[in-house]
Amino acid sequence: MGPNTTLMKLCLWGSILAGVSYLLVVVADVQGPMTIVWKGTGVALLAVFALLRARSSDGVMLAGVMAFGALGDVLLEVAFTMGAASFALGHILAIVLYRRNVRPNLAASQRALGVLLAVATPVIAWLLTHAADVTGYALLLGLMAGSAWTSRFSRYRTGIGAVMFVASDLLIFAEMGPLAGSAFIGVAIWALYFSGQFLITLGVTQGLGERRRSLY
Repeated sequence: MGPNTTLMKLCLWGSILAGVSYLLVVVADVQGPMTIVWKGTGVALLAVFALLRARSSDGVMLAGVMAFGALGDVLLEVAFTMGAASFALGHILAIVLYRRNVRPNLAASQRALGVLLAVATPVIAWLLTHAADVTGYALLLGLMAGSAWTSRFSRYRTGIGAVMFVASDLLIFAEMGPLAGSAFIGVAIWALYFSGQFLITLGVTQGLGERRRSLY
């Protein structure tokens, strides 16, 4: 096992530790600078992991997607609009990555679900918030998820991870309206979001690392 492999494993396990342990912060509703750093650490380590595994521009793009996500995690706590903008840039980069890796011989049902994700996400966001800026962001979110679902990367990892990301953000939008003040919604939001980012990273790095592009 080389030093690079060891570092990759440390990043991956460190990400899991940071992401899962942050649930304690959410449950206890702790505030402060250290908790903001804690929040960003999990996905930041996924970005480092993806960069260490990168052997092509696609791998570097994945690292960029996760870096924008980690930055968004931090900025949401200090400047919500800037945090949303960081996530939006990450979604744009992810869309480009997934469209460069479209699944060959895409079945009609698979294509239809990709379109459904792209269309339904902003529609639901509008129904929950009636806010144009939120709906515009959700359009990028839906396009990201739809592109992930129709990419050649594992649907059981990247595809489901993208759907979990969508579910997490829709819960955030619901928290702005009908679910305002609901108990433990923050736990569900974080659990879905971090799990989604983790699965996306595993699915894409695995797909890019395979010499033979087996489909799932």
